[in-house]
Amino acid sequence: MSDLFHENIQGSFLNNVFKVIEKTPRHTYQILTKRAERMEQYLKNKKIPPNIWLGVTAENKKDGLPRIEILKKINASIKFISVEPLLEDIGKLNLNGIDWVIVGGESGVKARQIKPEWVINIKKECEIQNKAFFFKQWGTWGADGVKRDKKSNGRKLLGKEWNQYPTVLNMGQAYA
Repeated sequence: MSDLFHENIQGSFLNNVFKVIEKTPRHTYQILTKRAERMEQYLKNKKIPPNIWLGVTAENKKDGLPRIEILKKINASIKFISVEPLLEDIGKLNLNGIDWVIVGGESGVKARQIKPEWVINIKKECEIQNKAFFFKQWGTWGADGVKRDKKSNGRKLLGKEWNQYPTVLNMGQAYA
């Protein structure tokens, strides 16, 4: 529940985390960061265990799209983007090298509104490019543009829940 690649996290701590991950191949670790540059620098010249899924937050065009391009350069078994909270229409996405896209709205008193067409655009990009799409939640703002608690707004997009995961062939097991 924190950013492993935060600038205050020491390299020795990261080394210890990755040693634990290597020793526990039966678990899958999803590592999400807003600090793609630091992640790339740390992982440069390292063999990334196959049980690590690496992801970046891509909440908008200005900050998120450059993070995706950095993530693509890293040699991980699964790469994902978390478009949460989705703050604007992020336009056409080049998902080459990306396995999974998670989308969601912002929660809380000061939540910014998410627009259904933004989510639908990302879903269409995933379909066109054959990528797994997971819609996590609307957040504080519902698909109808009404502000209410996130549980009431739910997770349905176009009348259904989208719970796709990347297909993983890892250590002789297939997960979908």
